[in-house]
Amino acid sequence: MGDMLTQAEIDALLNGTSSSEEPEDATGSSDTTGTLTSQEIDALGEIGNISMGTSATTLFTLLSQKVTITTPNVTLSTWEDLSKNYSSQYVAVKVEYTDGLIGSNLLILKQDDVKIITDLMMGGEGVKIEGDLTDLHLSAISEAMNQMIGSSATSMSTVFCKRIDISPPKAYIISFDSSDPYGDFKQDEQLVKVAFKMVVGNLIDSEIMQLLPIKFAKELVSSLLNSTETKQDPVKVEPPQAPQAPVPSQMAPSFDNQNSYIEPPLQPVMQPQIPQPMMQQSMPNFGYDGVYQEPQRQRAPVNVQPAQFQAFDDGLSVTEKKNISLIMDLPLQVTVELGRTQKLIKDILEFGSGSVIELDKLAGEPVDILVNGKAIAKGEVVVIDESFGVRITDIIHPSKRL
Repeated sequence: MGDMLTQAEIDALLNGTSSSEEPEDATGSSDTTGTLTSQEIDALGEIGNISMGTSATTLFTLLSQKVTITTPNVTLSTWEDLSKNYSSQYVAVKVEYTDGLIGSNLLILKQDDVKIITDLMMGGEGVKIEGDLTDLHLSAISEAMNQMIGSSATSMSTVFCKRIDISPPKAYIISFDSSDPYGDFKQDEQLVKVAFKMVVGNLIDSEIMQLLPIKFAKELVSSLLNSTETKQDPVKVEPPQAPQAPVPSQMAPSFDNQNSYIEPPLQPVMQPQIPQPMMQQSMPNFGYDGVYQEPQRQRAPVNVQPAQFQAFDDGLSVTEKKNISLIMDLPLQVTVELGRTQKLIKDILEFGSGSVIELDKLAGEPVDILVNGKAIAKGEVVVIDESFGVRITDIIHPSKRL
């Protein structure tokens, strides 16, 4: 009997698998390997939208170029498959999550894209892409990704309802056909590939790729689903008796009205006129019934109109205000402009140490406060400890902002 095969072993042989592989599937090893469900793919796509949506705004601030990152395409792949489809060398930026989420991922960019981004960050036109990659390029792209992923971590903290921090990203040149290990990735294990189309002005129309270990990808999905359940729970436990709380306050005015209606001092004033019949007989009755009444006077109608005040709202509809809540975590560049002036080229060439440039602002005149290059307020310069600051004195009305 001990040498006979069980029905489960026979089925396993017919399916082309061995009985030794069944315990792996039965123990739920799909948590770290295997496929993704459609719900998990949608969740990863939503996380990618949140991350790259905020990152695009940050990259726009760094490059002063319009940045568009499209909806991601989430697929499963392996390192071996990537080596077949991506044969050349790329720039990898490793991002490690240290708080809230524990894991890492890789952002893969083309070398020419990195050169263009570096040139734009250095104040160039984004056309200097000749030559090999240097430490300057790797350092610049690391700083760009540090700010991009840092802003996306802030947005993810809001969505996941917990603090999320990252370590400074590290950039290096990578080749998928290499057999060297890359941290959490292994040659024969599945990974999640999230591909985005990235367009930067008229200079870049390429792809940026995010690689995640499947275990970390499932952790992201779990955090997103748990945060969604957490946000829905407070709605169910809302106390039903809360609207009845103002009932005692409705009783209080009735007592006040009763006390103000029964005023003892008012009746003694009216009653002394009643026990005086002689006075009433000797004087003609002018329509009074023995009780003093104030003569009725015809009053001119009063034209009451509501007061007109200047509208201080920003003119936004309710729908627009709800939409604004979706971008509350986006970082914006705030600049304080002391003044401006124009100089001839010959004057600029004569600048040297100690030269004084006169601006178009007078001493004590408010400075301009700009957000993303648009003036929104005025203020005065103050000193906070050892740093300069600005105190807002006037908010420019939205209709007057240029």
